[in-house]
Amino acid sequence: MRNYWLIPLFILILSACGDHSPAGNPELVEEQQMPAPSPQRRKYLLDSASAYYTNWINKGSFSGQFLISKNGYIIYSRAAGVSNAEAKEKMTLETPMHVASISKVATALAVLRLVDQKKITLNEKASHYLPTFPFKDITVKMLLTHRSGLPYYGYFADANTDRKTVLSNEDIIPLMIKFKIRLNSKPGTHFAYCNTNYAMLALIVEKVTKLSFPKAMQALIFTPLDMKSSTIASSKTQYDEFCRNYNQNGMWNGFTYLDAIYGDKNLYTTARDLVKMDRATYLNSFLSDSLRKQMYKGYSYEHPGTRNYGLGIRLKEKKGKDTFFFHTGWWHGNTGLYCSLRQDSICIIALSNNMNKRVYNLGPLLKSCGNYVVNDEE
Repeated sequence: MRNYWLIPLFILILSACGDHSPAGNPELVEEQQMPAPSPQRRKYLLDSASAYYTNWINKGSFSGQFLISKNGYIIYSRAAGVSNAEAKEKMTLETPMHVASISKVATALAVLRLVDQKKITLNEKASHYLPTFPFKDITVKMLLTHRSGLPYYGYFADANTDRKTVLSNEDIIPLMIKFKIRLNSKPGTHFAYCNTNYAMLALIVEKVTKLSFPKAMQALIFTPLDMKSSTIASSKTQYDEFCRNYNQNGMWNGFTYLDAIYGDKNLYTTARDLVKMDRATYLNSFLSDSLRKQMYKGYSYEHPGTRNYGLGIRLKEKKGKDTFFFHTGWWHGNTGLYCSLRQDSICIIALSNNMNKRVYNLGPLLKSCGNYVVNDEE
């Protein structure tokens, strides 16, 4: 057991918007309640989080949500800014936000739940589920780990379309075929982060469930985990009505022809709902222990370094340190960071809708939470 003590990194201490019950109550699982954090541990995390939020995140024009939880119990949460500047609507902890590539964690969990249900096999070829998919050597696992060699759909769509006609996931494979798109590398040889992988995974989920991806995500993730503020967007109407995002000049980033594609992005959710999802990843009744072990490990070691990628999750690892699992997000003005500190069952979430890159730097707070890899050069 670790010994924890308060390092006086900051002097300002705020009261918490805490929650004395665990976030979420999955319908599909017997209640497996984690123990509540001790008063000492709660106070330590509260003090560290409130100081970090005040002295770093909430500087300048922060607009978004920030939260830290332990064992699924919310210790500290804050919302600031606006969800719609034009309508003068304030950001709240109940405002669903576009979390950009953090969506990939949810997509991966949906795929893995279908693996547990024997409807998808990780080492099966993607073309088994998507017969017209032109690259026959790419497996589901390669898509999950970004080792497929696929090029980004935005690049070949920009080069071969009018950039006005709204594209859907179903349009990507026909574009690949029509314009004879080539792979960037041989499948399975090295890591190259690419949104196309997760757009294809969304199509596979649709194929095996016979549901639209938004409905499949509702059935596999959102409803079982009581994520009532979560949805997958797939239209301009939703984009315009939901929480807006702004560039560094404060201008609203309007809908583009790539904004209806999902799986790689387009999850609208709250920090509180993400805690429910994070908590569920510890439960065998939500995700089997075998798949959990496969999800939270690296698959790309062809280059030295601390960074790696699992099944829908980024990680930093180094001998003598606990592995830091996380996923970043960036799409238009939406920036975010989801962290799952597995050794201590701590979850930290920072989301912004106004191009705030401060959400990516957890340094001081991460050091307060445990023995995790913070900087690549450590």
